[in-house]
Amino acid sequence: MSHLTPPRQLLDADASAPDPAAGTPAAPAETGTEPDAPSAVHPTDDGAEAGARVVEASEPGGDPEAVEGADADTSPGAEEQEDEAAGDEERGEAAGETSGEAAEETHTSLPAADDERAPEGAEPHTGPATAADGTEPDSRAAGSARPGWFGRFRRHPRIATGVRVGTSVLAGAFVLGAILVPDRLDRFSFQTFLRLPVEAVYLSVILLALPSKARRIAAVVTGTLLGLSTVLKCLDMGFYQTLARPFDLVFDWVLLTDAADWVKDSFGHTGEVLAVIGVIVLLVAVLVLSALAMVRLANVLDRHRPAAVTTTLVLGTVWITCFSLGVQFAGIPFATKGYSQFLANRVQYVRDGLGDADVFKKQLAVDAYANTPSDQLLTGLRGKDVLFTFIESYGRVAIDDPAMAPEIDATLNEGNARLKSAGFAAQSGWLRSPVTGAGSWLAHSTFLSGLWINNQQRYRTLTTGDHATLTSYFQKTGAWRTVGIVPGVRKAWPEGKYFGLDHIYDSTHLGYYGPYFSWTPVPDQFSLEAFQKLEHGKKNRDPIMAEIILASSHNPWSPIAHIIDWKDLGNGKIFYKIKKEGTNPTEVWKSAKSVRTEYRKAIQYSLDSLTQWMQRYGDDNTVLVFLGDHQPVPTVTAGSTSRDVPVTIVARDPKVLDRVSGWGWTDGLKPADNAPEWAMNQFRDRFMKAFGPQS
Repeated sequence: MSHLTPPRQLLDADASAPDPAAGTPAAPAETGTEPDAPSAVHPTDDGAEAGARVVEASEPGGDPEAVEGADADTSPGAEEQEDEAAGDEERGEAAGETSGEAAEETHTSLPAADDERAPEGAEPHTGPATAADGTEPDSRAAGSARPGWFGRFRRHPRIATGVRVGTSVLAGAFVLGAILVPDRLDRFSFQTFLRLPVEAVYLSVILLALPSKARRIAAVVTGTLLGLSTVLKCLDMGFYQTLARPFDLVFDWVLLTDAADWVKDSFGHTGEVLAVIGVIVLLVAVLVLSALAMVRLANVLDRHRPAAVTTTLVLGTVWITCFSLGVQFAGIPFATKGYSQFLANRVQYVRDGLGDADVFKKQLAVDAYANTPSDQLLTGLRGKDVLFTFIESYGRVAIDDPAMAPEIDATLNEGNARLKSAGFAAQSGWLRSPVTGAGSWLAHSTFLSGLWINNQQRYRTLTTGDHATLTSYFQKTGAWRTVGIVPGVRKAWPEGKYFGLDHIYDSTHLGYYGPYFSWTPVPDQFSLEAFQKLEHGKKNRDPIMAEIILASSHNPWSPIAHIIDWKDLGNGKIFYKIKKEGTNPTEVWKSAKSVRTEYRKAIQYSLDSLTQWMQRYGDDNTVLVFLGDHQPVPTVTAGSTSRDVPVTIVARDPKVLDRVSGWGWTDGLKPADNAPEWAMNQFRDRFMKAFGPQS
């Protein structure tokens, strides 16, 4: 070995090659020059040229030996080289691979490395030093091979360290954020995430205490559960924004299908598909990321166990101290156990939901009028047409909110004047709905059944039983033809039979050939005109009891129809032009202010349609009971927790209103602020009593 070349460590030496220390002389390589000529290869600073050349003993029984300055193993099967002197691991590996792949049975001679000389008289030998194309492998070409993602990190240790640290920080932030994030959008604030959750301390203690395998399993399980709870919080956010309540793990799954239908009706089939895909991708991403983040943190805790134990003890002490002293920042407690409370509340909700079935069955068995003879039912309304009309989303906010009150007041005053000119009078009060934001069918069934129907399970139990409703009692008397005008129904509605309706007119049986207005299949004015033509306007008919749903004020309130001359309604095709002139829901919902404005206009349209119909077609035997089914979504209520809706009775016969004079309701279409407020399920029995036999 030349004294000019530093010793090099040989990698992957052929195990079958004899030990050079045994005394077998190394075969000199033929250089193609005179023995005393200097070598053509000289050592360089980076070792690139030397690392690209290899020699191999070719004589039988000869011992292969590393040539001074060569950065390749002389064994024919060697595939990796490493130039430690130059610190260029990648080039050494690439050169070794090139050397191994280029070996062939036909050997060519290589020049001796460094300044070694071939001994005089030695027989020349060859080694696999040429590439397949007969050229010498170029160390630069081999070194230019793509190192790959992890190879780049090895070449740049600072980047690798930064990636490791950054990944750990992101994992910790993800877990901490999932624990601290609230389940309501109106509770988001910067201070919310500057708190110390006790659950994080508990997780650290558990992961530090478990052995390696159990720790990994626990990390995956807890990470997945954390992801599921995060998904539940996202569902809560959506439900609070639409229904002002959290997602019910027992009863609300069916509402997800209704939500998809609403998206389709409001934004089209493409919008529905994109929304569903987005939800699925979000679900998978949250679960996978939460599990990976927890595993990452578990590994970090294990690698830095002493520091992790100390940090956990310190944070636990800080939490206990701050919690005991009630330390707060911007009114928010610093030490929190909110995540544990969230989970405890969800568990309690599930337990209550599972036990609610037994509670409701007992309530179903109670009916004050179940045994009343039919000839003693509703005697005060015999011979009258009684119309129970629901105005979608007509809530107290429409009357009380300062931004809407002036326009709504004007509409109600015009309606009062319109009804008075036709000889009608009205009285109004408040009812408290079981739902808000959505769930109209729950409010309708509560109003008609006299039972509190606040979830889907109760609704299904009610409609598959035989508990009588207000409408079925009208049917039971045999004195009324009972009909339903339900333009929002576009599928089979078997519940109609339960509600005691002799005939049902859904969206396909009203003679409407115009366009949908977002969710609304038929504009209110056309629905009322269709009722007049199909039932109310017929000659020589029996008295009618009708349940009428006015759907034009249904979310998203864009576009909205407007009142036209009743004679111009025709088959509804005129509404194509009206819809084209209306607003776009995607534009309206970019601003809460514009949403509230369109909501107010929709309520005005429904009220005008109803009062104009009464003025136009009502008579001495017409009794109208109309009400809102629930408050609109929180975007419109702007934080109001009220569930009140207006309810009004309109009649021309003074004897009708005399029967309810003891209720303390307000004269006119607008209930006073201090007007009586009843739970919606109380209306049925009070109405039955008021219009039953008088003592």
